[in-house]
Amino acid sequence: MPQFPAGQTLLIDADDTLWENNVYFERAIAAFISFLNHHEYTPAQVRETLNAVERETILAHGYGLTSFTRSLIACFERLSPSPVTEEKREKVRGFARSIAEQEIELLPGVKETLSELSLRHHLILMTKGNEAEQADKLAHSGLGRYFAAVEIVAEKDAATYRQVIARHELKPNTSWMIGNSPKSDINPALAAGMHAVFLFHKDTWVLEHASVDPAPNGQHLLELDSFARLREIF
Repeated sequence: MPQFPAGQTLLIDADDTLWENNVYFERAIAAFISFLNHHEYTPAQVRETLNAVERETILAHGYGLTSFTRSLIACFERLSPSPVTEEKREKVRGFARSIAEQEIELLPGVKETLSELSLRHHLILMTKGNEAEQADKLAHSGLGRYFAAVEIVAEKDAATYRQVIARHELKPNTSWMIGNSPKSDINPALAAGMHAVFLFHKDTWVLEHASVDPAPNGQHLLELDSFARLREIF
């Protein structure tokens, strides 16, 4: 028997919660670091520089593949020990393009679990990033039928969650955020008064890493190791 009664509102993250995502970026980054082949910086130092560049790019241009491409180019221009040619820039762009060529790979048990949960609860997809890119992923995933609404936002912070709560007239005491990112899915949702379910994913993006905040009094925080286990809870 599920632990919580029917009629809950479940806001569910997309990337690395419903389907694989960051693993493709990691492969592109590994190829980029190998191509750069820096003789003074270690691969770890190159990655640290790329992380810093990504933070800068996100502030200026938001999330998404175009932003990531900008970051790779900017990092390459910053670190390249030899002159940067247009041919080399195009090679770097190719690493980013390889991500767009990936088919949507659903995580284990996602489709079956959503199908079951949608019969008992109100499901809302809650993802951040480039609106066109995220909408395209959802369309290709075949999962859109299970969601009553879709929220694609520029950033997931407590203020955004409060706006979503107000827009959909949700009751925080029966509303949950489910996702793999402490920084974007768990901590700000708890701060907005919702419950949360942290779904661990071994390849969560490093810029989404954070300590998981404790749940305030009266709120629930659950930690699961697979999406399918949501059926035991809801």
